[in-house]
Amino acid sequence: MKKIICYSLLISTVLFVISCNEKAKENDTKPSQKRDVSLSNEIEMSLNNGQRWLANKETTTRVNNMIGLMRVFSEKEEVAAYGQLTKDLKAEFSMIFKKCTMTGESHNQLHHFLVPIKELFKNLSSSKLSTCKESYAKLQTHLNGYKTYFD
Repeated sequence: MKKIICYSLLISTVLFVISCNEKAKENDTKPSQKRDVSLSNEIEMSLNNGQRWLANKETTTRVNNMIGLMRVFSEKEEVAAYGQLTKDLKAEFSMIFKKCTMTGESHNQLHHFLVPIKELFKNLSSSKLSTCKESYAKLQTHLNGYKTYFD
């Protein structure tokens, strides 16, 4: 079952990246206003001329579902519980790709937002409790940043 989920997530990610490249080529909008704010150390997010990007309802719902899963997670001292949390979060994460209808720069910014999440999942299900906790804190901060950049 884990292999099926992993393969599905991998395929979804590849399709999303391909879609990003095709949609970016079609986009003729003016550049967004850059800010000195980033959700992770790797990718700088930007606003739409000082305003939040408009996201489709399904994306916002799934991100909010992920935030909710993080909020109610209470087994922070149990390594095995982080594995189940990761599985639940990945299910929501994969639905973002399946339901995404966003295009243009807002789609590109969503991609910037999502890439670090995939990386944070790797350590969230670690066999080392301290690694799980660190990844959990980073992921929670990152997810909470969604409302800074998207409506």
